[in-house]
Parts: sequence; structure tokens; C-alpha cells
Amino acid sequence: MLPFLTVLGIAQDGGVPQAGGHWHPAWGDRSLRRHAACLGIADPATNQRWMIECTPDFREQLHHLCAGSLPGGSPLLSGIALTHAHIGHYAGLVHLGREAMGVRGLPLLVMPRMAEFLKRNAPWEMLIQERNVELVVMKPNHATPLNERLSLTPILVPHRDEYSETVAFVIAGPQIRVLFLPDIDRWELLDAWGTRIEELLASVDVAYLDATFFDRNELPGRNMTLVPHPTITESMERFAKLPETERRKIRFIHLNHTNPALDPNTAARQAIAEAGYAVAEEGEVVGNDERSLGY
Repeated sequence: MLPFLTVLGIAQDGGVPQAGGHWHPAWGDRSLRRHAACLGIADPATNQRWMIECTPDFREQLHHLCAGSLPGGSPLLSGIALTHAHIGHYAGLVHLGREAMGVRGLPLLVMPRMAEFLKRNAPWEMLIQERNVELVVMKPNHATPLNERLSLTPILVPHRDEYSETVAFVIAGPQIRVLFLPDIDRWELLDAWGTRIEELLASVDVAYLDATFFDRNELPGRNMTLVPHPTITESMERFAKLPETERRKIRFIHLNHTNPALDPNTAARQAIAEAGYAVAEEGEVVGNDERSLGY
């Protein structure tokens, strides 16, 4: 049985609907609700599971990943990896301490600045002091093994790095490689850092890319330069000349609650599909030994 990856959330940090967004139809229709962006990895041969990100929706995402998905499954994870120190990507760590799960020695894969941030700030420092988690400090562009068949390679990307660096991850298995890049300021800044997104796309089979906003008109009255992300329309324009086989790899993720592409019945979603791309769906599975996790 081959390892596989599943999408546990596709929304921006605040989820869908967001707190205070009383207008959003998801309050009345639970089928429209979406969790914050997160991936799960499972290896049926070893009965291990990992999560990429520890979001505010950690409880539900852990349940979806672990409950009944593998035979004889333990509810505990084999590890968690974090991309950066923005609230939607690490706030779920609160569930690991004595007030909730009380895990022991759970590997927490982080970059150097993220490790220092956790060590120096409450309440995260308590998780380390009480040995709920064991920090595994990664190096950029170096593969960190998860087990004998799986590895994780962090790639530095430009983002609002107030507390930590930001990385994308390449998840590599026996037959499939997946890119997870939920947050970046601009593709052009990544070029300036010496990494072209097109080269990353060429090296993987599936790519989950930042799609926080559909276009620059999405937040009336807001200065969108203060929340920099490549919009879906900008990304589609950049990748338009790629072969169809490359465009088909792209699955947009990390959608803000205002993003019209969340709704499959909108013109925005139709434009994405017609251009040869897709929007990630919660519960979708990547792997040669595909299975449903019961969403």
C-alpha cells in the first residue's frame, strides 16, 4: 500500500465563514463551511500520519485524518510540520498541551526562526518545556525524512515574516511529489530570490498554490497591498503559456472567505476550469493508492 496525501482544509487562516462575517451564507448552510488550509499525509504500510500546518480547525482535521482512515489506527499523529508563524498555520498547537491532548514528544518540524519564536513566547514555550513536542529544525532545500518512504523539503518563499521565515514544502513519496505553497507575497519576489515557480511545478506531480484572493477588486475599501498575495487571475496570467500538462498540476488553495472561487457555480470557478486549473477540495486524495477519508 502506497502513502497518500489528503486535503484537510482549503480556506485562508480564518476559515469559512470567518468570525464577524455575519453576511456569509455558510452560517446558514454548513455544506459551505471550509477549514483553514492544511494537508494530511498517511502511510498505510506503517500506520503513520502527519499534518502540514496546525490550524485553528485542528480538532476536526485530526479527526478526519485519523478516525478510521487506517486499520488499527492510533488517534495520535507521527508529526506536524509548520510553514510559518501566521495564526492560521500554528494556532492549533494549543490542543497538544496538558489542557487537551497532552501528547508526549510529538515531532514538530519547523524552520530555525519558527523554532526560536516558539521557544521564546507563551504559551508555546510550555509545549517545549513540558516535552509535549520535540522540535525538529529543518534546513532550506534539504529533505527531512518522515520515514523510509516519505520526506519533506522546505523552500524559503517571500511573505510577511514578522515572527518567522515562510516556507513551501515539497512532499516526496515513492512515486509522487507534491508542492504545498499556501502563502507568498508575489511570484516576482520569488524569482528575485532565485527560485522560479515554474521550475518547482516541473519537479512535482501536483501543486497546491496560494489563491487567497481571486482578483484585486475583492476587498472594497481595503488597501490590498497590505495583504499581499498573488491573485488567482494574476497566477493564471503568469502560467497561461505553460503546457496544459503543467497547468493541470495546479490546485488553488488558501482561499479567503470573500473569494468567489469557493463556489463551484460562479463565473470565477468556470474561468479557472476553462483555463486548465482546479480549486482544491476538502477530502481530495493524491496518491496511487487513492481512498476516501469519509468527508
